[in-house]
Amino acid sequence: MRPLAERGVPLQEHLGSSLNRLTDWDAARIFLEVVRCGSFRSAAERLSQSVNLVRRRIDDFERQTGAMLFTRDVHGTRLTDEGALVVSAVERMEAASFDLLRARGSVTQNLAGEVRVAITEGLGTFWLAPRLVEFQQAHPNILVDLHCAMQSADVQRHEADIAIQLSRPTTLDVKMVKLGRMHVMFFASEKYIETFGAPKTYQELIRHRVVMQFADQTGAKEIFDSWFPGISQLDLLVMRTNVSSANYWAVSKGAGIGLLPTYAFALSSKLVPLQIDLCRPFDIWLSYHPDSNRIPRIRRMIDWIIEAFNPVKFPWFRDEFIHPNVLKDVYKGEPLINQFEGFSG
Repeated sequence: MRPLAERGVPLQEHLGSSLNRLTDWDAARIFLEVVRCGSFRSAAERLSQSVNLVRRRIDDFERQTGAMLFTRDVHGTRLTDEGALVVSAVERMEAASFDLLRARGSVTQNLAGEVRVAITEGLGTFWLAPRLVEFQQAHPNILVDLHCAMQSADVQRHEADIAIQLSRPTTLDVKMVKLGRMHVMFFASEKYIETFGAPKTYQELIRHRVVMQFADQTGAKEIFDSWFPGISQLDLLVMRTNVSSANYWAVSKGAGIGLLPTYAFALSSKLVPLQIDLCRPFDIWLSYHPDSNRIPRIRRMIDWIIEAFNPVKFPWFRDEFIHPNVLKDVYKGEPLINQFEGFSG
C-alpha cells in the first residue's frame, strides 16, 4: 500500500474522513487497549480475549481507517505516525461516549439501576460482600455489580462507577476519598500451632512454613525482599498464590503461616495473631468520576461504603496499628464473627 501522502490526500484529512465513517467502535476500543498495554498479548489478557482475536480486530480496524497503525517486532508494538493521529481522535470519541453514559445515568433520579464497584479481591470477598446485605435491604432496586480483582479499575475510562484499591489513584480529574488503613500481620491457625508451634521471634519464623499472596497492589515482592534479605522464596515459602481467598484458606486450614489483615480475628475464632513485630500498612482509597456524584444511586453507594470502612466504628481501619488481641476490647459494635460463619477455619 502506498503512503497516504503519496495519493494526494493530506494525512489528517484522510484519517478524519475514515473515522467519521467508522462503524466498528469495539475495534476502536481494542485499538486503544493495545496502545495502552504496549502489546497484543497484554491487551488480550486485559480484555479477556485471545491474542489472535485481538490481532484480527486490529487488522479490521486498519482496513477501516485505511492506514497501518502499528509496526510489530519482537519488542511489542509501536505506533506509526498515522496511528498516533488515530489515538488522539479515538480518545476523544471514548471520552464523549463516557460522558454520554454518565448523562444517561444522571437522568434517573430515583434509587434504582446498576452500580459497578471494583475492589481488591480480599476486601471485596471478606469485608464488603458479607456486609452488602445491609445496603440491599435498604435499596432493593439497586443492582450492585461487585468486581473483585487485584487489578485497579479506571473510573475515568468508565471501567467502574466506584473503585476501591490499596494504592493512591494516579488518574487525573477523579475524586478520591481515603477510607482508612488496612494493617496486615502474620497469623497461624490453631491446627498449625498444635502441629508446628507458634514462632515468637524472627529467627523462629524463618524456620517455619510460610504462605504469601503475590498480586498487583500487595507489594509482596518488596515485602519479602525487605523482611527476608538473603533468603530465597524456595527456602521459605511452601505456597504462593495470587488471590486473597486462597491465601486465607491456606492459613486457616494450617498449610502455613501467612499475612492477613488485623480484622482476620473476626473471620475465624481459630486464627491466632502471632507476636512477631512485622506489620505492613496499606491505605485504602475510593475513587469515582466527578460527574458520578450527581447520580443518586452512585452517591448513595459511595456514602454507604465510606461508612462501611469508618475507622471510628471499625478500629482496625485506623491509621495506627492495633494488635488484634487489643482490637477485641476496643471494638464496641455488633459481633462480626456472625457475618463470617461460612469462612471459619
